Amino acid sequence: MSKKSEILQAVTNQGILPLYFFKDTEVSIEVLRALYRAGVKAVEYTNRGEAALANFKEMRKVVDAEMPGMYLGIGTIKNGVQALAFIEAGADYLISPGLVPSVAEVADAHDLLWVPGAMTPSEIIAAENLGAKFVKLFPGNMLGPDFMSTIKELFPNMLFMPTGGVDTTKENIGAWFKAGVCAVGMGSKLISKALLEAKDYATIEAATKEVLATVKAIKG
Repeated sequence: MSKKSEILQAVTNQGILPLYFFKDTEVSIEVLRALYRAGVKAVEYTNRGEAALANFKEMRKVVDAEMPGMYLGIGTIKNGVQALAFIEAGADYLISPGLVPSVAEVADAHDLLWVPGAMTPSEIIAAENLGAKFVKLFPGNMLGPDFMSTIKELFPNMLFMPTGGVDTTKENIGAWFKAGVCAVGMGSKLISKALLEAKDYATIEAATKEVLATVKAIKG
């Protein structure tokens, strides 16, 4: 199995993709450890601050030393220069908030999985034509499960994941899976700024375990 397929399988199996950024390196690392203890095998760190690249490099070292089976991806990649910088820092996959051909080009040149963001059928078609196998529906809370269920049959071979405003409730997660997604991206609803600032890793771990159990129950 290719690395791309392994990552897709890991995300699909766990059914969620936790995502976060925090300026402090140690907090970023400890959250990663909490997620791993909870059973997460794929994480998206987001490129949303000046410290993102430096933090990511340190997180990569921790993954390599302590976390067998963990795939560390980088999100909020908006151009090819950023893509290359994080690939050189050891990113396992790239995620963008929109459709960025230069990111696709860099990822393909390095045989890396890239996940573009999309919010219209036209953008999904463009992503498909660029070779995408997995699309992030963003912002998920604006699109909603009804959007997913309406367009799903147009893209039978595409995997979808909503991100942005996806709640941790069984009702919300269940509605998305019923609509046909393979996973849900979870940011501040799971890893809030308050928890990060409080360094409350135990709560992050417990909440993640709970969401993983919820997804498992929904998927049967």
